[in-house]
Amino acid sequence: MASSKTNVTKTNVTKTSAAKTTRAKASTTKRGEAQRSNKTGTAGYLHGFTGAEQDRLYHQARFLEPRVHEGLPLRRARRLLEIGCGVGAQTDILLRRHPDLHVTGLDASPTNLARAAAHLKSLPWARGRWDLVQGDAAKLAFGADSFDSAFLCWILEHVADPMQVLSEARRVLRPGSPIVVTEVLNATFFLEPYSPRTLDYWKAFNEHQIELCGDPFVGAKLGNLLQAVGFRDIACEVKPIHLDNRAPGERAEFLAYWTDLLLSGAQSLQKAGRVDRTTVEGMQKELQIVAHDPDAVFFYAFVQARATAL
Repeated sequence: MASSKTNVTKTNVTKTSAAKTTRAKASTTKRGEAQRSNKTGTAGYLHGFTGAEQDRLYHQARFLEPRVHEGLPLRRARRLLEIGCGVGAQTDILLRRHPDLHVTGLDASPTNLARAAAHLKSLPWARGRWDLVQGDAAKLAFGADSFDSAFLCWILEHVADPMQVLSEARRVLRPGSPIVVTEVLNATFFLEPYSPRTLDYWKAFNEHQIELCGDPFVGAKLGNLLQAVGFRDIACEVKPIHLDNRAPGERAEFLAYWTDLLLSGAQSLQKAGRVDRTTVEGMQKELQIVAHDPDAVFFYAFVQARATAL
């Protein structure tokens, strides 16, 4: 087990394989073009790698912690692989909630890994219990049976070939090991009052993510993906976030969080010509109206899959 002074390891980042897809011909062509221009996959991260985005990821992890981390099947886990660890926001929570766990975090971004190392070094409970590795999730630099658990959160939406990533996770897990995969299902977003600018922005957000080799709807596909690469006991839970007058305080908090999430992609979307300033400003005005509407409704659902390696 490496000390915190030598926790960050670099491996070669290799080209992510092309995505397998059954989309319509036009979407397939766009996706293929994006893959050819985005060889590592990480350059297409819609939200960018700014300090503000890194701060947002910490807030997001803490904000969604009860929904993502409650009841995870990690009681017997000792060596966990976190694929797509980013800035270490989820790593922090995993180490705090599971005191017997050692986490190896893998990410393709050296910028994120540097921030993760600084953050984890500041946590007394994390001392000596983590390693960080720069590498390609589609070609892991670990031998078979290296880990007894795996955790992926908000990562498959950003990769070109989710099946390959999960296949590699299966390869490095010991038989009987649990895997937990939490992913988006962006088709479920609903807002009341009706907010056309926000919906236009959301459509552009999702289409741009597809152009960048991602999949904003991958949560619905987790069962098929896990089964195809050799996992068993697969359980997929749809986790709805339905906020209305029954919980006005939580609704207000979530709308503020959601506004930050949407705006985190604004620069990338404008640079790609997907939205203009008028659309962004219109969305912000609509979200302010929703936030002050006494009968506002917010709905979104994500999917968490749990399975066991064969």
